[in-house]
Amino acid sequence: MTATSPAVIGRRLLPAITILSFLALPALATTALTADTIYHGGSIITIDESRPAVEAVAVRGGRILAVGARDDVLEHRGDGTTVVDLAGQTLLPGFVSSHGHAYMCGLQALSANVLPPPDGPVSDIDDLVETLSAWAAAYPERVEKVGWIVGFGYDDAQLAEQRHPTREDLDRVSSDLPVIVIHQSGHLGAANSKALELAGITAETEDPEGGVFRRQDGSREPDGVAEEYAFFALLYATARNFDDTVNDAFVREGTALLASFGYTTAQEGRATMAGIRAMERVAREGDLDIDLVVYPDILEVDDIRPSREYRDRLRIGGAKLTIDGSPQGKTAWLTRPYFVAPPGRPAGYTGYSAISPRTAYDATVKAWENGWQLLCHANGDAAIDLFVAAVDEAARAHPGVDNRPVLIHGQTLRHDQVAQLDRLDIFPSLFPMHTFYWGDWHRESVLGPERAENISPTGWVLARGMRFGTHHDAPVALPSSVRVLSATVTRRSRSGDILGPEHRVPVATALRAMTLWAAWQHFEEDTKGSLEVGKLADMVVLSDNPLTVPEDQLDDLVVVRTIKEDRVVYERREDRAALDPRLSPAPLGSGLARGIHPGHLDHASAADDHDHPVEAPVWAGYGCSGDGCFSHAVGAVMAGLAEASGRAGARR
Repeated sequence: MTATSPAVIGRRLLPAITILSFLALPALATTALTADTIYHGGSIITIDESRPAVEAVAVRGGRILAVGARDDVLEHRGDGTTVVDLAGQTLLPGFVSSHGHAYMCGLQALSANVLPPPDGPVSDIDDLVETLSAWAAAYPERVEKVGWIVGFGYDDAQLAEQRHPTREDLDRVSSDLPVIVIHQSGHLGAANSKALELAGITAETEDPEGGVFRRQDGSREPDGVAEEYAFFALLYATARNFDDTVNDAFVREGTALLASFGYTTAQEGRATMAGIRAMERVAREGDLDIDLVVYPDILEVDDIRPSREYRDRLRIGGAKLTIDGSPQGKTAWLTRPYFVAPPGRPAGYTGYSAISPRTAYDATVKAWENGWQLLCHANGDAAIDLFVAAVDEAARAHPGVDNRPVLIHGQTLRHDQVAQLDRLDIFPSLFPMHTFYWGDWHRESVLGPERAENISPTGWVLARGMRFGTHHDAPVALPSSVRVLSATVTRRSRSGDILGPEHRVPVATALRAMTLWAAWQHFEEDTKGSLEVGKLADMVVLSDNPLTVPEDQLDDLVVVRTIKEDRVVYERREDRAALDPRLSPAPLGSGLARGIHPGHLDHASAADDHDHPVEAPVWAGYGCSGDGCFSHAVGAVMAGLAEASGRAGARR
């Protein structure tokens, strides 16, 4: 890929006073300018193919002033220059999130970490109970404010008991406060007796359409475990007690969590108006430390106004469309049956579309009519077929629209479909991290040995010379940049097997997919994604060089520092090495261990109606189409937030 020239960068992006400084070759253009900061003393990976490694980087005014040999770059040192010795660590461009849900990462960041190893401490039910109890004891102000004890990320398949926690298990945490734990998939969870009581769930409560309240043996009494829409009703009943301060805390803590994993550009990949308003409030207050690009749900948000310019580190990037669900949840829409049909489904079950073909076509054409970039969640190959056909129709009806459409996930992408993506210029944002978390499950139950080998087929995409992105989709998993990198390179599952060795890609390519190509996806390749003169000084420092460490040790890399426009927005603190992993999903030393930002949540008044039982599922309009990756649960929480915000507004 050809790098953007310094002249173009200058005309588009730089203040007028410095434009002439960047019009000539970098070695000549910057010799008279003094740097604010110079980085040297470690490995520096630029992602610039014309100059992949350098000895030093100089920064001025938040932008890269010079890159090259150490002695040459040090010529920009002045009396006020800060010289940073990397001490053998590795500097590279900040990671750009190709897909995730920054807003709802806040729920993950503000919850007890009940993930299984290696991301959390929970291996059995006793671990779960102890973790929730420790979290509640550590953050009493948080529990008092939101009125619940919540844990995120348990996985029954990884628990020693091979079952979900019940109300009796969670009553051991508290009998006075509602306790809710959210499954890692986001499609089900468990509640204690108090949570069931406050939600009005009793033996007489009927199962909602599309959901199940599991019952105690020989009885209709709920056992605390709830599936799909039954669980979302529980979440809604609790989240409706939140107000704007909680909503805004999600934004602050979600972006802080992403920064702690080296992301300098975050994405909210499916926003509703409640979330958008919260993100706008936080941005206006100057509390976004990293850039956040937002994609409202095209079927739920009418007033979508994309912009290529950030305002207070926030912009609307385009729109989001969701066609099907998740393969691991067996709701993705396939052309061939699932290897093992889910309970209650026939052997030929292939999943289903969450929306009609006409809705998909109309939404896609709407995006082209308005020139909006469209991100489309399509996991199953039947859903991908529908998206490809819709893009083909929209592009024919509106030729010449350069909106860089994006396929999100594409986990069962067929070989013939890769060529179709290439023909229609659809950017694939793939999900190879699934090979680690659910690769064994795909092979044994979801897709079977043959199709499981080709989930997230980066090898087929790379063979055609196409750009692609790789993502974390947090909060369905932690937004771990090194886990994304490791999975893309090794495709090793939890059991140690390799899924589709032909889809493994070189480390340098995997890094490009997380930086420059992800920046291209967002129309930001002129300013981000590589360490080149004139680009933003968005950078991350890793503990070691990913190009030289053994590939099976990539997931041992640690984010040491995250730098946004030459400002440190996250730094790992060695003095927090003893941080209890039960308390937060954040990396050691991330400031999230403190809890919520002072003044933003701790001292705000709680919303009323705390003990109001859940009634009709008025929340169903929020996320009931399903993102297949936590969005049903997201929708329930967002709906509660929206209702709480409405009540607060009415009181004002």
